[in-house]
Amino acid sequence: MTTSTTPRERLLEAAGELFYRDGMGVGVDALCKAAGVSKKSMYQLFRSKDEVIAESLAGLGPAYQAALLPDTDADLSPRERILTVFERQDRLTAEGSLLGCPFVSAAVELKDPDHPGSVVARRFKQHLTDFFQTQLMAAEADDPETLAVQLTIVFDGTSARAVVRAQALAGIGPVTASALLDAAGVK
Repeated sequence: MTTSTTPRERLLEAAGELFYRDGMGVGVDALCKAAGVSKKSMYQLFRSKDEVIAESLAGLGPAYQAALLPDTDADLSPRERILTVFERQDRLTAEGSLLGCPFVSAAVELKDPDHPGSVVARRFKQHLTDFFQTQLMAAEADDPETLAVQLTIVFDGTSARAVVRAQALAGIGPVTASALLDAAGVK
């Protein structure tokens, strides 16, 4: 645990770390122990573990996106902006700090599309697809909506590959995304 001060912050920080590293099956006892918070306090702050899952994912989202997306003021073409996401994903896997997409991992593990955590995961995955679509529209790509979904699938697939193979991606994401962009004529 790091520098969070309130029990709520400590719980959300511990939940984000534990659920991402060990999965959604982490028990309330382990979560509370890692956060240095009693179970009674946790249930005073949150209605359920499901709420902790959802809020921890929501808290993780902005930092995860910031790690992947280029700065809004970066002087890059739409194609370069898209490829930046895959290059950063590649770098994070090489550093060993990416254990797959936390939102895909959560949704797959939770399985219930109506679970509060799945709803949050879907919202953040849509942010990535929307980012791709915005860049593709700026590049005047044909059918930016479909291509954005394809790029999201490449991102999710390469994330899963990094976890399943337990190794860095070695450039497969940028190469695959480039092939899609080339095929669509996105320069």
